[in-house]
Amino acid sequence: MAKRNREHQSLKEVLENFVTDNNLQKGLDKVNAKEVWAKVMGPAIMNYTQNIKLERNTLFVQLNSSVLREELSYGTQKIITNLNEELGRELIQKLVLR
Repeated sequence: MAKRNREHQSLKEVLENFVTDNNLQKGLDKVNAKEVWAKVMGPAIMNYTQNIKLERNTLFVQLNSSVLREELSYGTQKIITNLNEELGRELIQKLVLR
């Protein structure tokens, strides 16, 4: 069992340390990217979204509508900006619509 640290830490600090110590940030980023896509793009676009995958700094989104894919392709930079703003950091650098 690990020794207890007698100094006071907030719950946020403890959780951040746990995530860092166990290399969990990449997994959390993948989950957060999916949640943020749903929040930013809304339920109408989520109805046409089949799969969302974050690899490195690229977000791959599989859509089942070629018309929607074409429309969204015109605003990819704006979508990336909105997603990163919601995430609170520059996580996504490229968006690939399939």
